[in-house]
Amino acid sequence: MFRFLCRVGLPLLISASLLQGCTLSRAQIRRADAVVTATTDRELSCHQADHCAVPSPLLEAANHALAESTAQHPVHVVTLLGDSEPALAARVNLIRAARRTIDVQTYIWDQDDVGQLVLNELVQAARRGVRVRILADQLFSFDSLDLLDELARASPNLQVRLYNPTFHKAHTPPLDFAAGLLCCFMQFNQRMHNKLLLVDDSIGIAGGRNYQDRYFNWDEHFDYVDRDVMIGGPAAKQMAASFALFWQHKRAVPLTHLRDLNQRILSDHAVPGWPTPHYRRPQRVAQLLQAAEDPAWLHAWLVAPSLHVGKVEYFSDLPAKTDKPDKKLALNFTRHIMALIHGAKREVLLQTPYLVMSKRAQHIFRVLHRRDAPPRIIVSTNSLASTDAFAVYAMSYKHRKRYLKKFGFEIHELKPHAPSAAVDYELANLEADQVKPPADTASPARAARARLHLLGSSRASNLPAPLLSGGRRFGLHAKSIVVDDAFGMVGSHNFDPRSDHYNTESGVIVYDHAFADELRRAILRDTQPQNAWVIAPRQSVVPVLTNINQALGTVSAHLPFFDLWPFRYATSYDLKPGCPPMRASNPRFHDCYLPVGDFPDVDLSPKLIITRLVTAFGVGAKGIL
Repeated sequence: MFRFLCRVGLPLLISASLLQGCTLSRAQIRRADAVVTATTDRELSCHQADHCAVPSPLLEAANHALAESTAQHPVHVVTLLGDSEPALAARVNLIRAARRTIDVQTYIWDQDDVGQLVLNELVQAARRGVRVRILADQLFSFDSLDLLDELARASPNLQVRLYNPTFHKAHTPPLDFAAGLLCCFMQFNQRMHNKLLLVDDSIGIAGGRNYQDRYFNWDEHFDYVDRDVMIGGPAAKQMAASFALFWQHKRAVPLTHLRDLNQRILSDHAVPGWPTPHYRRPQRVAQLLQAAEDPAWLHAWLVAPSLHVGKVEYFSDLPAKTDKPDKKLALNFTRHIMALIHGAKREVLLQTPYLVMSKRAQHIFRVLHRRDAPPRIIVSTNSLASTDAFAVYAMSYKHRKRYLKKFGFEIHELKPHAPSAAVDYELANLEADQVKPPADTASPARAARARLHLLGSSRASNLPAPLLSGGRRFGLHAKSIVVDDAFGMVGSHNFDPRSDHYNTESGVIVYDHAFADELRRAILRDTQPQNAWVIAPRQSVVPVLTNINQALGTVSAHLPFFDLWPFRYATSYDLKPGCPPMRASNPRFHDCYLPVGDFPDVDLSPKLIITRLVTAFGVGAKGIL
């Protein structure tokens, strides 16, 4: 082992140290900037004062809200974007309606149909005269130097920056990925997880969705149950201020400052041009574009369901969080969320893809559960069968007893073929092109990168564990909270150690009963028996043996390593036909619920084995996973 580390780890550390110091000279940057300036397509497609913006009832409603607002009495128009087709159509409609500015911030930007569609819409907006700025986390966005070269010269009105690039490069091959982990772990591990689209500083969309097919039900194999919220009104100014802080931060790096892309631009002065998108499912894209400009469709799906509310806040961790994770001011959003939960009186409804609690969150839920009249805590999260982050799930599995007994959680784990998710998939693909796409369009480089992926769900080849059942699969990616039916939060925060201490996060908090009630219903739908399994204590069959088993399981779960006891305190249950849903504390629970195993529907596979191994040995990796 020592020889292996010397032969492999040492050269990686040395090369990583050299790469870390290899920044470009000012002369190299100026030369690349000059090439970009000389070869950028400057032709405008519009010469009107409004930049040929299309009419939009969404932007119009936002402008009305701004006009009616005062400092003492803000007015907001709020639309919960749970269904995936309206969420994508709203983005396209707002981009086409922009008159002045568009700012986009995201963690993942892929080159599939959704990624191409939104990127092409932004380029076209820039070419009609709108100022467009894109800020994407480097590690999982625009994994193509060809594409970045095209973006750098697509329009003088389009600017792209990559956040926290590894070794000052746009592309991170597997060896650089490994070297980044070895030499510069803290910086490499800290990512910008914010998601925001802001138009004319008047209306914005924030939440959990990245720009990739699976976030909008366009992936043929595995899709996410996700959620955004669209806000028009004064809170958009908070969004603009947050984006400006990130855009101006030293880790937001312009394209010509990236070593590999700079070299490419200097070596090839030819104008790359902006290519016509090549969609795998063109009819589905055409259907979406038609909806995005259809007044009747927009009214039915986006205008009519909107709410007019008063107080709305957009919160974001400061970019300084990535420099000083313990800096209190930088944890603005994280601290605010925890304070809101701590003030709960009757109920906390929490939806998160990763049920791995940070120390701060554990303390808050422990205090809540110790009250004389503790609030009810309902949790909607992933099962091993529905998640693509199986190593993260192992941490949740390890601490089930703590969650149930110490925090009083009522845990519902999403089934991989949840009917509620399937309904949204059908709506997003209604009458779309039924030509079956190629089974795997991922490049070898992308597949290799996915195998190294530890920091979140990004690539299409990063699929969940194999199942015993067949059919289209879904996983939960939405991050939301409802407290006491008084307010609701939709954002990017996973309520886990990564979100608390490493990633920067953002979200919208709406202080309105009607909104909270709508969000509550959406989350509870995912906890219904047909959509989720219930996690509850095992039934005591032989009292003495059960007590011994639970004691051994408790000791094992508290071990940082060698947590090998196979019989856990809790397991998954499914509702029996003819029984009404009930809480695990109900005396009739075991009469109406059937135990279906710790990992229902999951087939024996390397991923199942790794889940067990991470449970046993991976407790120290919580902050990474």
